[in-house]
Amino acid sequence: MEERFFATMIQCYFIAFGVMIGGSIIGSIGSFATGEPPFTQMHRIARGLHIWAIVAAIGGTFDAISNLERGLIDGSTIDMVKQIILIVIAMGGAQTALLIIEWLIQKEIE
Repeated sequence: MEERFFATMIQCYFIAFGVMIGGSIIGSIGSFATGEPPFTQMHRIARGLHIWAIVAAIGGTFDAISNLERGLIDGSTIDMVKQIILIVIAMGGAQTALLIIEWLIQKEIE
């Protein structure tokens, strides 16, 4: 059980990371094709994609809410703690991608 959770943590991190990097780069290619500045658009896309990368990494919002509800109502605190850990790990992946995008475009992301 613990081995599978560790693998899920790693997957959550890299899914959030990949959504941020891939979405920002592909979106900026689209803006380049339409004549807009790609780095400025990459900056905007990365800021807007942050929360969606976390949601994609944890597998959607309904699973997360049901696991948190099970932890609160049924007294299964280990499920609640695991879900919180997965959310924090996904936030770390998205934040790492934001940092790399910031380095790439040489612009501060608020």
